[in-house]
Amino acid sequence: METILTVKNLTKKFGYLTAVSDLSFNIEKGNVYGILGPNGSGKSTTLGIVLNVVNKTTGDFQWFDGRTSTHEALKKVGAIIERPNFYPYMTALQNLKLVCKIKEVSEEKIEEKLELVDLLDRKDSKFRTFSLGMKQRLAIASALLNDPEILILDEPTNGLDPQGIHKIREIIKKIAGTGTTILLASHLLDEVEKVCSHVIILRKGEKLYSGRVDEMIASHGFFELKSNNDAALLKVLENHPAFGRVKNENGLITAFLNEPMDAHTFNTFMFEKGIVLSHLVKRKESLEEQFLTLTKNTSN
Repeated sequence: METILTVKNLTKKFGYLTAVSDLSFNIEKGNVYGILGPNGSGKSTTLGIVLNVVNKTTGDFQWFDGRTSTHEALKKVGAIIERPNFYPYMTALQNLKLVCKIKEVSEEKIEEKLELVDLLDRKDSKFRTFSLGMKQRLAIASALLNDPEILILDEPTNGLDPQGIHKIREIIKKIAGTGTTILLASHLLDEVEKVCSHVIILRKGEKLYSGRVDEMIASHGFFELKSNNDAALLKVLENHPAFGRVKNENGLITAFLNEPMDAHTFNTFMFEKGIVLSHLVKRKESLEEQFLTLTKNTSN
């Protein structure tokens, strides 16, 4: 598979603060990558470095085959890393024509990109009349005018209402469907789980995990339980090799599986132990559960 971006042992320090620490990852063509982490985890700094707007301290990165200069490579990159900045008294169409002049690309794709972000019917409306979500969608259209091989988005749904968030996510999926590689930074687990095929999890500038989203959440799941004897139930769970982490919150016991087990088998086993379950639900472990486990295990 073709590699779009390679990051090797990247470190960025701002005085005494280490924003990014020895970070390495690859971005392969045709996937949607999420850089996930809370505010201050180094997401935006990492994007700034690879886009040549922030100087690295140590380490390296290379675009495409490594033989292309960063300046030339960035002509094949579309990016939105700040709030959209267009002329308020110009129309959407006029603003995008100006972007084409600056990027030195043809104007022939403007209407196609406006249609992709569902703004073609507003092409003659002034930018100042646009909602925040529409402004963000116009920025995405702008970033796509040069038909980039990779689209980079920093917190693309920040500040939007639920409807605006849904629209942006659907557009990201549509763009990915055309074969464009996407790299987006987000602090929203839900966003990464719904939109991304791969995830890089950062905490305080350090990488905690890098890989496919479905592999990260491909655990054996967990049981949510209530019984007539919680003390006996907890004792059985803690001594059973099929179970790992067990938690008891507000009368609901959650038992995480280390190996496959279906609800029928588990219920039969409990009955044989003399424990009657009043509530038994098997669920798949979410990215949130995995993320919390990961960050908890690596906390200082």
